[in-house]
Amino acid sequence: MTKAIPNILLIYTGGTIGMIKDPETGALRAFDFANLLERIPELKLLDCNIETTSFDEPIDSSNMKPEYWVEIAEVIETHYDAFDGFVVLHGSDTMSYTASALSFMLEHLAKPVIFTGSQLPIGDLRTDAKENLITSIQVAGLQHYNKPIIKEVCLYFEYKLYRANRTTKINAEHFEAFASLNYPDLAESGVHLKVNNEYLFKPNPRKDLIVHKTLDSNIALIKLFPGISEALLRSIFETPGLKGVVLETYGAGNCSTEDWFVNLLKETINKGVHIVNVTQCSGGSVMMGQYETSEKLKRIGLISGKDITTEAAICKLMYLLGQNISPNLFKTIYQTALRGELT
Repeated sequence: MTKAIPNILLIYTGGTIGMIKDPETGALRAFDFANLLERIPELKLLDCNIETTSFDEPIDSSNMKPEYWVEIAEVIETHYDAFDGFVVLHGSDTMSYTASALSFMLEHLAKPVIFTGSQLPIGDLRTDAKENLITSIQVAGLQHYNKPIIKEVCLYFEYKLYRANRTTKINAEHFEAFASLNYPDLAESGVHLKVNNEYLFKPNPRKDLIVHKTLDSNIALIKLFPGISEALLRSIFETPGLKGVVLETYGAGNCSTEDWFVNLLKETINKGVHIVNVTQCSGGSVMMGQYETSEKLKRIGLISGKDITTEAAICKLMYLLGQNISPNLFKTIYQTALRGELT
């Protein structure tokens, strides 16, 4: 069998990775990705064809929102048949959110979509951008018998490839900015690129890609803290149009057992608002009913987020609310792993 050269599409949405310093002023500006090979000649050594496309206006990742997620999904949908893999360049601050959202939006994805970025601009002397970009493209081009090895949305940063919807940004100044605390790395880049095949997502090979573009962001994220007041919680739960809440509880899903608190949650759930219980801990899982402090939550119908990250919990909620799922099925579907986002 003749080895085909993979075609990779590089999608620049914004972020530090695409910036260069103006030598005169020292200010950062986005550079033209059409000249990528001039900036990183090493890309010529990769055994693949690289094409680039950029957002008209680069988006700082702090300004990222669901409309832009849809835009990224549409770029992938439009070019899906022409390319073997996609690399999305994105600011690191909200990369875990965007990458998690894309994992839900791209159903039956059978090709790699690799998110990456950098902590320092591409033109900096000590930049991490080159390694992140080169290896992301290499990973997106990995094939076995001319078929992609990776068939899911991933995030590559500082020598590690992660399942996107398992990641969290943990550091704002180290090159090792991300972690996947509840799921093993999918690959590690050292002298050799080592892929951990047993951890890769295996989609249904007989299904065609479906791109979901309806996301409902009428949701809230509440982090519990000792002394949180009824007035504050009530003001959030009574927000007009609210459809879902991600509730960050303590430890393995525990919270106050005070009557006002449990009654307020029950009242909110009875109004048809879905409440997902996730842990505030960076790693670990919600186990409702393990302690008396979470037994009541289980009884009133809270959804267990199990070991999902807060970022993935939010994106999954937006995605499922956009699917018009019947209320009695919603909890079951949420608690089921759809793209490997929970164990």
